[in-house]
Amino acid sequence: MTSENTSLQVCTTPADLTALAEKLHADGRPVALVPTMGALHDGHMQLVRAAKQIPNAAVIVSIFVNPLQFGPNEDLDSYPRTLPEDLDLLASEGVYAAFAPTPQDMYPDGFRTTVNPGPLSTEMEGATRPGHFAGALTVCAKLFGISRADHAFFGEKDYQQLTLLKQMVKDLNIPVTLHPVAIRREKSGLALSSRNRYLSDTERTLAEQLSASLRAGKDAADKGATPREVVTVTRDYLARYPEIEVDYVELRDAGLRKLNDYSDEHAEVTVFTSYTDGSKASNAYAMDFTGGDWKIHLPDDGNAGGSVKAVDNFPDDMVPLEAK
Repeated sequence: MTSENTSLQVCTTPADLTALAEKLHADGRPVALVPTMGALHDGHMQLVRAAKQIPNAAVIVSIFVNPLQFGPNEDLDSYPRTLPEDLDLLASEGVYAAFAPTPQDMYPDGFRTTVNPGPLSTEMEGATRPGHFAGALTVCAKLFGISRADHAFFGEKDYQQLTLLKQMVKDLNIPVTLHPVAIRREKSGLALSSRNRYLSDTERTLAEQLSASLRAGKDAADKGATPREVVTVTRDYLARYPEIEVDYVELRDAGLRKLNDYSDEHAEVTVFTSYTDGSKASNAYAMDFTGGDWKIHLPDDGNAGGSVKAVDNFPDDMVPLEAK
């Protein structure tokens, strides 16, 4: 069903949104999609304003609390749902259309086909929320198809999700351009989130320490700290607040690849080997500087490194470790 909220068109079924998107394309207008779960705030509006910068684009905002990305003990039932207020806000921002389906509209036959996001989805946030990223990527893949989106806008607050979405779009040849948008924060540093309304005053003060710990880590990095030291500084900051239960603290590169660690006494390195038959392989090792030279660190189980991986080429930026 399609209805209007002043100038805002509201679609509630996939078929209606697809028909609307195809008409827009026939008229020569690109579709700029902003996927959300509703309970909109200024962080979402920042995505909308970025989408409106696409020339002649029709901005479509989806509002759907996706059950597939919630775990068994998470807040699916209590997640804030404020659809009337959300539609008023979108109308005031000049959004072309909103898509507000039900779970039955999106999954009429249940959760049958899902996206497998690969190894990165089991790390960091994925380690404590198994299945979350499979659910998030599946609904985004559906939204891209239903809306015929040419562009899609996502906040960098959910950076691991954004990285996996880039991977999915590339690997599955989905014809949509993804646009990352910077995190919108309160003056305290707390990132805007629909879930912030859950927080008591005490919990809000604690939540503000998350961004403060990251700033402490960044300051250490700017002063030359190693990756291991940056993580230690960040964890030590959070340790001042025993009420905060830390799931993980990691320092990774922009593609969320793990960083090799190096200091005067310890290094995590990748060793590349070329064999006489022309094949090449890599293996990761931990090394310690003892007895005047670098030595491979053997853990209790005697395994010096991870599994050997075949590689096609060696990287251009290899750095040799030299004895002091």
